[in-house]
Amino acid sequence: MSNTSNRWRTVDIVVASVIAAAFGVVFWAWGLVWGGTEAAFAFFPPAQAVLYGVWLIPGVLAGLIIRKPGAALYAETLAAIISALLGNAWGTTVIPQGLLQGLGAELAFLATGYRSFRLPVAVLSGLLAGLAAALWDTFAYYAANDLVTFRIPMIVITALSAAVIAGAGSWALARALAATGVLDRFPSGRERDRV
Repeated sequence: MSNTSNRWRTVDIVVASVIAAAFGVVFWAWGLVWGGTEAAFAFFPPAQAVLYGVWLIPGVLAGLIIRKPGAALYAETLAAIISALLGNAWGTTVIPQGLLQGLGAELAFLATGYRSFRLPVAVLSGLLAGLAAALWDTFAYYAANDLVTFRIPMIVITALSAAVIAGAGSWALARALAATGVLDRFPSGRERDRV
């Protein structure tokens, strides 16, 4: 049975919300990790962006699992809202940032007409989410930093981190979840035997 409908089912909303809630907590904790690692990157502060991809997983993961328009946007935005409610270091500014990150992740799935969910699309989704995040950070937090020595390297490192961690990592996580059978109500779960 093929799922060609773009209408969200209750199970789609529940699973996307669970992904968002789980990663909202991860976001909050990852903010503590981020703050605790600043000294480790004092030699080249933009290199800290290698950790960034974790903040972009829910959008890509929800897009890969739910496979409906808006899944990436919904999960990334809701995760950001939850992290703000938990009291992260950046307050409510993470909410519009999460929205932009979700839009970035969503664009890759939109570009394929929500028909391809293979590794290259997942990597592109992560990359676009990372670019959205890095551009937000450039204007919101790093506008006074040097363009060549800080902002451009930070954008590149964030995008690469997002492509690997959020893109390829979410693809691997979705495949691992599908292998357990927990995603059998989704096309992503029914494709577990395909390469």
